Amino acid sequence: MTTEPPPLITAAALDVALGAESLWSGAGRRRSSWRVLDVRWKLGGPPGREEYERGHIPGAVYVDLESELAGHGAPTDGRHPLPTEADFQEAARRWGLSDGDAVVVYDDVSGTSAARAWWLLRHAGVSDVRVLDGGFAAWREAGMPVETGAVLTAPGTINVHFGALPTLDADGAEALASARDGVLLDARAGERFRGEVEPVDPRPGHIPGAVSAPTTENVGEDGRMLPAETLAARFAALGIHGDTPVGVYCGSGVTAAHEALALVVAGLPLPSLYVGSYSAWSNDPERPIATGPSRQGD
Repeated sequence: MTTEPPPLITAAALDVALGAESLWSGAGRRRSSWRVLDVRWKLGGPPGREEYERGHIPGAVYVDLESELAGHGAPTDGRHPLPTEADFQEAARRWGLSDGDAVVVYDDVSGTSAARAWWLLRHAGVSDVRVLDGGFAAWREAGMPVETGAVLTAPGTINVHFGALPTLDADGAEALASARDGVLLDARAGERFRGEVEPVDPRPGHIPGAVSAPTTENVGEDGRMLPAETLAARFAALGIHGDTPVGVYCGSGVTAAHEALALVVAGLPLPSLYVGSYSAWSNDPERPIATGPSRQGD
């Protein structure tokens, strides 16, 4: 029986895995089988490249979420549809990834953007992908070294194949939300779910039958993921147990990946992710919209 690698890694464990001599010993630097990706991104910008160049984990390569972790399509495809398999493979090779590498991804927003890279790499068939718990702040707080400027890395040779993780389209999301034994989680802030505010999508509200579960509530004040038992209790209160069919969505498919990460940390199976999410749903005038609290009371 194959044991799944843990989805999170601490700053201390990453430091040990990388090895000071193997990754950042100046002229003696050699290729490690661990690859580190900096996925700093915020909705509405600015891009995280400038922050990356001001300081990052030594050896980390910057990943642009908008252009490398998302594709382009019609409004009904959502704001962050998946890139094509060919485009993603080209990007992953540009980051220096090769088959068999272990990958660590991080950001500075409690993993909510890094989780998109985690999910997409897993979906592409990379088996060992971990999110740095607490992100770049945790790395710095631990007193670890920081590097400035861009990292030049030799191209990798990775081969990717989408389909390793379950996904939902709009019809699948609608069916799951209305199923008596299933749960469709909405990872957005509660006020967006209830339709009180909507800063980016055309119609405020949520998919009828969905359950509000803001993914920001999966992390503590220190920016680290809550303990597994705490997360398991949270999801159990939302009606989710080990055999419950679960789907997740958010505004555009980014923070939904963080909700999926939290479910895995809680010891639950990977949920199906509605990639188009609410941005796709709300752009389709044929799709109904609900407002107010969820069936769990929000």
